[in-house]
Order: sequence, then C-alpha cells, then structure tokens
Amino acid sequence: MAEVNTPRLMDVTGECLLYDNSMIRVYLADAKPEERSALRLLLLDLKMEVIGESADWSTTIAQIPVSRTDMLLVDWDLLPSAPSVALEELRKACPTALVIVLISHLDARQQAALSAGADVFISKSETPERVAEHMRTIAAGVPIN
Repeated sequence: MAEVNTPRLMDVTGECLLYDNSMIRVYLADAKPEERSALRLLLLDLKMEVIGESADWSTTIAQIPVSRTDMLLVDWDLLPSAPSVALEELRKACPTALVIVLISHLDARQQAALSAGADVFISKSETPERVAEHMRTIAAGVPIN
C-alpha cells in the first residue's frame, strides 16, 4: 500500500505539526517573547496557524513577503517612529493580509493605529478571552489565500 505524504510543517518552537490547508495563517510581530508566546497559544487554541514570528521591525519586513500570511499581528511599539510609513511598507510587502495592531494603552493610539493604516486594533490589556473573541470575529471575515 502506498504511503500518503501529508505535508509536515514546523512551528516556531520546532514542533512538527500537521496543518489543514484551510487554516488562517497568522504572523506575530512583538518585541516581548512572553507576549508572543501567549498570543501563539491563543491562536493555536483558535485553530490558526502561526507561520512566523519576529521581535523587531527589520525581521518582520524581511519575512512577511515569503510567509503567505492571512493576518499580521503587529505590536504598535514595534513600529518605527513613522507608523504610517511603516504600515504602508508592510502593506506593499503583503498586500492581501489583514493588519491587526496590538496597542498597550486605550488612548490616542487607537485612532493613530487606524489612521496609520491598520485594519483593526486590539488592546493588550484585554483578557485572553476577549482577545480570543476579537480574533474569532476578525477571522470570520478573512478570506484564506
């Protein structure tokens, strides 16, 4: 009997995982490893594929074009000093991806994030359950590439 070759992918922790082709692919960009870890676990619980992570802007911009991502989760504090230019650069690198900006404080950053070119923002101060709820709502409207 012929063996079926199922694609095997490695997640960011080096674990071999099998992914469904219809999973939403998410790229995480946050300087804090503990926040990326928490987001990774949340996304995996939501049956989303974490296809890459970065802790700095230059790595994010270098990896995004080859990642075939559906959604980008980007920490506001990771953006360079001109966020609108940075998000424009991100859109050029990955034009079909939904850009979600993670913000630390609910203040003028909300409007700044949306004005700078983000599609959605999520506050880092939300409970994990609320973040998961936001991600489910957002994912429901994301076409899978």
